[in-house]
Amino acid sequence: MFIQTMAHDDDARMKFLPGRQVLSKGSVAFEDAEEGRKKSPLAARLFDIPGVKEIELGEDYVTVTKVDDSIQKILWIQLKPMVLAAIMDHYMSGLPVLLGEEKAATASYSDEEQKIVDNIIDLVESRVQPQLQEDGGSVVFKSYDPGNGMVILEMDSSGLSTPAFGTQIKIENTLKHFVPEIARVKFERMAPPEEATGIERPGLLTEEANQIRVLLETRINPAIAAHGGYITLIDIQDSTAYVEMAGGCQGCGMADATLKQGIEVEIKAAVPVIERVLDVTDHAGGTNPYYIGY
Repeated sequence: MFIQTMAHDDDARMKFLPGRQVLSKGSVAFEDAEEGRKKSPLAARLFDIPGVKEIELGEDYVTVTKVDDSIQKILWIQLKPMVLAAIMDHYMSGLPVLLGEEKAATASYSDEEQKIVDNIIDLVESRVQPQLQEDGGSVVFKSYDPGNGMVILEMDSSGLSTPAFGTQIKIENTLKHFVPEIARVKFERMAPPEEATGIERPGLLTEEANQIRVLLETRINPAIAAHGGYITLIDIQDSTAYVEMAGGCQGCGMADATLKQGIEVEIKAAVPVIERVLDVTDHAGGTNPYYIGY
């Protein structure tokens, strides 16, 4: 999911364009957080973000207004990653934007669409799930939207020995290879990163870590996913972020250039307190710089 942003004449406001329908028609504004929580699951997620004051929902946009600087000094470079994550989480949940609306996905399929669904279910149950189970995870089919080619899977990644994002890439590439009608795969019920990291790495429980994870998942990892690569935040200590490069990035001869010229630049720009990014990958263990699916 690629979300565009547009600056507003009023620096306290910013428009987010998720690239899909927000409301079927018209617009609605929430100046009161409690009202927004009662009427809109999307607004509820956004009002959970510290610093969000007002929300306006339109047919293809979400406009967020932050609190006055006199009340709380917060920059868009800090707020934007959290808003992007909240919008993405909402669309992955399948919940309506406004209560009373129908969910976007449908479980009613034509004969041809049902054949596609049957193929997806067979792939998940016979090819993906057995291998995922060996690594401590689990995945099941939830829905397929023939309108946009979107497949939604429910996935338990709490027991995985490898980063969840890389596993998702492998699953998505596998399904898209065998079922060309699939345009995108989304995953629900992911385990929170804190469950896997624990108290041994307190740097991962900071707001800076959350901003970096959002940046990785919304900008960096989607950009390198074409080669099966993905980046995971391992820890933050003082002003240093430690990352691991896996998939197609592990063992790749361009890994250092990717880190220094791309990843480090973006992370430092989005999270100014980070002064350097260090790679802790065992690149000698990389056997193939390209994607291998299930």
